[in-house]
Amino acid sequence: MASTFSTNSKLELVTTGEKAGLWGTITNTNLQILEQLSTGYLSSAQLASGDLTLTLDQGATSNGKNIYIKLTGTLGANRSITIPDSSERVIIFEDATTRGSSALYTITVKTISGSGVVLPIGSTSLVYSDGTNVNLGLQNKGYVTLDSGTITAYTSVDGDQIFANTTSNPITVTLPASPSVGQEVVIIDARGTFGSNKVTVARNGSNINSSAANLELTTNGQAVNLVFIDSTRGWSFKTNTA
Repeated sequence: MASTFSTNSKLELVTTGEKAGLWGTITNTNLQILEQLSTGYLSSAQLASGDLTLTLDQGATSNGKNIYIKLTGTLGANRSITIPDSSERVIIFEDATTRGSSALYTITVKTISGSGVVLPIGSTSLVYSDGTNVNLGLQNKGYVTLDSGTITAYTSVDGDQIFANTTSNPITVTLPASPSVGQEVVIIDARGTFGSNKVTVARNGSNINSSAANLELTTNGQAVNLVFIDSTRGWSFKTNTA
């Protein structure tokens, strides 16, 4: 009887009495896979040219078995990272990519056929796949700088910390669509210029402080941390300074 392979890691499972003379090779390969799953590090610039597909090869090491993946390169479009369906995985992604003069491009981690999560710019995020969808576990937030000389509109994602430089023009920040309870977006006046050039926080279908209206930030030095509570309250101030 031929070998079978474990569901999540694709370790080779040898049938009793089979693979005579090959046990050493198979065992060493399985140990290399286990090492990759527990300590494997991959630096990938693939997103600079296209999407990244993570593979789980049977009975061999492969890029989708690394525990830590550092993403590098300059993005020229929205990119996706896909994890195979039907396998449960935990992976840490470090977003060290560059957006150049544009902060509009996104990185989404998902299964091939299911849903996923968008990585906040500059963040380090632990995500897990339940075999169907990718979900966020833990996250060390990064930050994104919006310079109104080149960027006057930005759609935020859960976990964004936004330094808004409105020296040249006002900026519109659109909140995430269909948010979940506990999602957060932070917006900070990076140059003390909200009084002359405001930030409009577009509600994107959800209430803000129980009101079906956009929020305007017009105080110099202002910093707000918005957290989503529920469909009635919507986004609410967790902190609001200045």
